[in-house]
Amino acid sequence: MPLNAQTQIVLDQIKQSGLPPLNELDPIPAREQAAQADQFSHKPEPVASVDNRTIPGSTVDIPIRIYTPAGNPPFPVLVFFHGGGWVIGSLDAVDSICRTLANQAGCIVVSVDYRLAPEHKFPAAVEDTYTATEWVAKNAASFHGDPKRIAVGGDSAGGNLAAVVALLSRDRNFPSLSYQVLFYPATQYGFDTDSHRQNGKDYLLTTELLVWFWHHYLPSAADGQNPQASPLLADDLSNLPPALIITAEYDPLRDEGEAYGIRLQKAGVPVRITRYDGTIHGFIGMAHLLDQGREALAEAAVALQSQFN
Repeated sequence: MPLNAQTQIVLDQIKQSGLPPLNELDPIPAREQAAQADQFSHKPEPVASVDNRTIPGSTVDIPIRIYTPAGNPPFPVLVFFHGGGWVIGSLDAVDSICRTLANQAGCIVVSVDYRLAPEHKFPAAVEDTYTATEWVAKNAASFHGDPKRIAVGGDSAGGNLAAVVALLSRDRNFPSLSYQVLFYPATQYGFDTDSHRQNGKDYLLTTELLVWFWHHYLPSAADGQNPQASPLLADDLSNLPPALIITAEYDPLRDEGEAYGIRLQKAGVPVRITRYDGTIHGFIGMAHLLDQGREALAEAAVALQSQFN
């Protein structure tokens, strides 16, 4: 279907801003420019409590933000990883998303501020996100969480990291995860899919920008063949937690996200794949202007609540 009217308005606003594409900038100014996109997020909802803290990482402490909803503990926990191509993004960028998921799913959300590339290349983000998930499982009771009901989730690069953490958790036999929510995830280093050819220009996330992200993230192109960078290349996808995979029609990452879901299904993992037609990558972070962003968050919350109960 054609782009829907709300998405076209967003793209027109971005075009009229005259801002350069992120891939024409160095990483630090790119982060500063990307932070301006917070205006597209929906209004942050109040939650019962928000706690900023740091936890021990492999080399440095990892900042996290814990969102607790109203209700009676212990709460299930969603460990959430922000997007941004492993180069940009922050806790603040997904603040509205985390608050809404906490309230609607009735779970604690632990948002993880992993190290960014190119200052910290692959596998630094993988190490931080797995370490944070492991910490949550070991310390859930200390913040009213239930260590037996833990899910992982993320958007874009964060969806990539959530998928990788699920694989690592299976392979290392800890922690036991209940679910994974992958919003338009990157699942493979490569740019040769129909969705790249169809949507690689003009829809905000471009193939050129994805090349830029991967270039900054990976120490070398050969690292892109590592399943911890490209989970679609993992030999075995069996015995992973059930998944919800949400994609967008006009997204160059659409096909690899859906291909990951199909491979999970073939491996016997319960998966729901939902494509939101007529919209673009990042639409969940634009829920202030896009009804589909709010719809996708509600879908994820219902899926989480169903899996936790």
